[in-house]
Amino acid sequence: MELTGIHHLTAISAQIRENKRFYTETIGMRLVKRSVNQDDVSAYHLFYADAKGSPGTDVTFFDWPIPPERRGVPSISRTALRIDGAEAFTYWRERLTELGVTVGDVHERDGRITLDFEDPEGQRLTFVDDGGAGESFPWAESPVPAAFQVRGLGPITITVPRLDRTDELLRLALSMHRVRSYPHPDDPAHTVRVYAMGAGGPGAELHVVERPGLPIARQGAGGVHHVAFRIPDADYDAWADHLDRLGIGNSGKVDRFWFRSLYFREPGGNLFEIATDGPGFAIDEDEATLGEKVVLAPFLEPHRDVIVANLKPLE
Repeated sequence: MELTGIHHLTAISAQIRENKRFYTETIGMRLVKRSVNQDDVSAYHLFYADAKGSPGTDVTFFDWPIPPERRGVPSISRTALRIDGAEAFTYWRERLTELGVTVGDVHERDGRITLDFEDPEGQRLTFVDDGGAGESFPWAESPVPAAFQVRGLGPITITVPRLDRTDELLRLALSMHRVRSYPHPDDPAHTVRVYAMGAGGPGAELHVVERPGLPIARQGAGGVHHVAFRIPDADYDAWADHLDRLGIGNSGKVDRFWFRSLYFREPGGNLFEIATDGPGFAIDEDEATLGEKVVLAPFLEPHRDVIVANLKPLE
């Protein structure tokens, strides 16, 4: 029983129309699910992913009109997106610059080619080279050529006030393996520790940095709400029992319809989720038309008229 990689990452946007435009038109990801936050139906919940909405490829956003995040600790502080090869980095640096996105230089970090940039609300993003490993499913209607499209989520970086208790949870409770470390790119005096899940690789890593001197973070627009880790569907009940047996306070079983979840906070304060690979986004929509209309989980369907009437148009 082990985590197999990053499942999804959920962030916050106070400008959801512009958010949709950036991730579909600038970044070229597919909007695969247009829904609402199941715990706050006044807010959109948008899911951007590859052509199929594969687990491990989706970045999702809650539509919350709140002030910008105050950066600090604890936080999920950087989200990596996987692309393939040096030519892709040349393409993306030129594309982002032409579209007015502030972008850093292409450089090597932790033995991989990377390129840092931010979305219009300050979401901290990085393209990382995955060497073309594993399957990919380009979106035919993307404005980005198939060879250069985002292939999925890469390493997620979290910042914690102290490492010891977070390290203990990652290794002993979640069976992650500490595999290496590297200097923090913004402050080389601090070290980033790399924890691998399952078979490892850029789609199955959590990068952790201890920075006790930072101010207390405040969640807000341009920040991340939580990160989710993948498990096979068959392991869900065992993971729920495992968390309870270890005395890790958690949400209990939560059925999100497209996947099943367990939520808990790591000792540093960041919100984690364990999520099943299935049943997937195509359970209630044809793959050819994913994301084209508002889709609700079955328990919300009786309230569709009221929910949809309160949502603002995205286009």
